[in-house]
Amino acid sequence: MTILSILKTNFSAIAAILAVMAAVALLETAVPLHARGRWHRTHVGPNLALTFITFATNFVLNGGLVVLLAWLAELRFGLLRLLPLHPLAAGALAVVALDFSYYVAHVAMHKVPAFWRVHRVHHSDPVVDVTTTIRQHPLEGVIRYAFLTAFASALGVGLGAFAIYRVWSAVNGLLEHANIRVPRRLDFALSLVTTWPNLHKIHHSRDVRETDSNYGNIFSWFDRMFGTYTPSWRGATVVCGLDGFDDPSVQTTSGLLAMPFQSPQRLHVISTLPER
Repeated sequence: MTILSILKTNFSAIAAILAVMAAVALLETAVPLHARGRWHRTHVGPNLALTFITFATNFVLNGGLVVLLAWLAELRFGLLRLLPLHPLAAGALAVVALDFSYYVAHVAMHKVPAFWRVHRVHHSDPVVDVTTTIRQHPLEGVIRYAFLTAFASALGVGLGAFAIYRVWSAVNGLLEHANIRVPRRLDFALSLVTTWPNLHKIHHSRDVRETDSNYGNIFSWFDRMFGTYTPSWRGATVVCGLDGFDDPSVQTTSGLLAMPFQSPQRLHVISTLPER
């Protein structure tokens, strides 16, 4: 794989993500879960600024990982290449394994204090909509790709499976953050397999017992397996954001970029969810 082909692929992926983001934004105006208020209007600028910074950061990180995976493929390195699997089965297993790496990374970003200082930039949004999806500090991309690289390299994930996962992950992320109203029966059916749309809203709750649940990215299976699942119907009524981070001066682009380096204003207590 040449550098030029990697660049073209990354630019195409960014263009596709922006197109889907625009489509989801239109859907939010048609069937909103919550009416647009002051925070919906004021958070758009900082959120989009962080989105484009994340695009730039991930452009480099993703390109480096693709080069690494291509090199490992030439060496026939990785656990999946040692197993007698059909290519389709190996690809499906790779996608599920990569999603598990996201789950592990996401839990770590809540449990490791240094990681949480970075990840709270994403959680401090007082309202959640499609623009919240890639509202991330640049250092969060480094953390996420560190976990992704470790899993993908050890497994020997093929470039095709990696591309499918990245596209699916991005689209699902836009949908799970979207401020859209979904019939409860449909939402329940979706939550049996995947994480959108209300399931992830619970993860953005100000109640730490709810925040420490529903870590999944594409599949909801890992939350169910490891006891971090909260039923999706609660997502329609949660109050989002982080206490202590609602000051307008904090909710600016510069304030969000500085947030990981400031003294914690909110103690993130690790708790055990009660049965519901």
